[in-house]
Amino acid sequence: MQHDLIAQARTWLAEDPDPETRAELGAIVDAGDTAELAARFAGTLQFGTAGLRGELGAGPMRMNRSVVIRAAAGLAAYLKDQGEEGGLVVIGYDARYKSEDFARDTAAVMTGAGLRAAVLPRPLPTPVLAYAIRHLGAVAGVEVTASHNPPRDNGYKVYLGDGSQIVPPADGEIAAAIAAVGPLAGVARPEDGWQTLGEEVLAAYLARTDAVLAAGSPRTARTVYTAMHGVGTSVLTAAFERAGFPAPVLVTEQAEPDPAFPTVAFPNPEEPGAMDLAFATARRAAPDLIIANDPDADRCAVAVPDSSVEGGWRMLRGDEVGALLAAHLVERGVSGVFAESIVSSSLLGRIAEKAGLGYEETLTGFKWIARVDGLRYGYEEALGYCVDPEGVRDKDGITAALLVAELASVLKEQGRTLLDLLDDLALAHGLHATDQLSVRVEDLSVIADAMARLREQPPTALAGLAVTSAEDLARGTDRLPPTDGLRYQLEGARVIVRPSGTEPKLKCYLEVVVPVADAAGLPAARSRGADLLAGIKRDLAAAAGI
Repeated sequence: MQHDLIAQARTWLAEDPDPETRAELGAIVDAGDTAELAARFAGTLQFGTAGLRGELGAGPMRMNRSVVIRAAAGLAAYLKDQGEEGGLVVIGYDARYKSEDFARDTAAVMTGAGLRAAVLPRPLPTPVLAYAIRHLGAVAGVEVTASHNPPRDNGYKVYLGDGSQIVPPADGEIAAAIAAVGPLAGVARPEDGWQTLGEEVLAAYLARTDAVLAAGSPRTARTVYTAMHGVGTSVLTAAFERAGFPAPVLVTEQAEPDPAFPTVAFPNPEEPGAMDLAFATARRAAPDLIIANDPDADRCAVAVPDSSVEGGWRMLRGDEVGALLAAHLVERGVSGVFAESIVSSSLLGRIAEKAGLGYEETLTGFKWIARVDGLRYGYEEALGYCVDPEGVRDKDGITAALLVAELASVLKEQGRTLLDLLDDLALAHGLHATDQLSVRVEDLSVIADAMARLREQPPTALAGLAVTSAEDLARGTDRLPPTDGLRYQLEGARVIVRPSGTEPKLKCYLEVVVPVADAAGLPAARSRGADLLAGIKRDLAAAAGI
């Protein structure tokens, strides 16, 4: 066993093009650390519908240049098999460790394989890459990013020529092509021959952002903005300036890209403590709202003044922002289909139905939402919003921020706030309260065990509410393809349990709907909703053994 591991490591070392990871792996081999070698050579990072994502480091179970070169070679082979010889592949990257290296390696492999490659001019938001694919008529796109994962991670996201992320069967076919790649010495990687795009592609994206706003709408909302140490600042501030909004007050400590993400434990606006500096900035600047992007700026978080909470500011849930944007678009008289993933609030369906608009539920992820026929607006509870599907067929934290700022401006002129509009929606459709039970694990078997336990012994009641139906989504439904998940309908509530597709987490999505007769009943309804969510969370954790 030890001899085999060291032999594997030496074979890997011999073709590793990166002096940093060669030195790292060489030190592990020299130390005879077989436990570490076993972890790094236990298999290979699996290419799936999120592409690749993992911890940086040497070996096939880590993100590194060798793994990326193989992924690029497999993608190139797949594209050529699809008849795309000579087609354009656009490559974007964020500001994480190694992102620019991975982008350059991808461009070299595509060029060597007989495709054309174009790299975005600098670290830019993921939605700029998604836009550029269709704008430039590319056959595929690659974004090097790990989104809001910890600093030690990086990733590799693949789009096809429609500008949407890959879905089956393309992901499996690309994975098979990657597995078929031979020694790296056989992968042509010229020193040049690809194009580095200029700022004109960003200018075209920014010109498109204006399309999400209504002509002549008020643009008065004042914002505090944080890029969470990511790549959003320059693009969002340029978009706000173009649109005529007041310049956002920046959270200066987090405004510039920094792959170490020094001020946050996790660079995700949803994580505890991540918004503390934004709240502190807002208490000084007294804006109308706070807007935050995640590090690759495809997600958008919103916080609002709320005197009832400690510190005076409250983060809105993704489901709340999703409903607010839907209501705003309805008020503007849009047509088309509203769509969301199954883990998002059922309130969107009620808003669409009342407005006479189409509505679709999809599996989790914008790779599914973006493919809905006739899509006008799509969102997912994890802070993802697609507000201009003709421009960007993916979540876009820049255009979503513009639309939120427009809505806040419209309400400000009426002497109202986003919280007032949320009250209106509760009175019209019932109070929809959502929460999440999310468990991060070191050992993935914990997730598998919890799913098996729930399948074998599904709960019959949660928080005193009877479970009226239990669906194993792995079997598929009449409207959804199979996925690893469980859905429980309760009397006035809904629960979905699934493993995360991008992080070592078990995620449970909870929703309760409490009828509200009038405005005077809102506080009691909110209290009832919070109590039910707490009870469901407690009982579900016990049922899953987590």
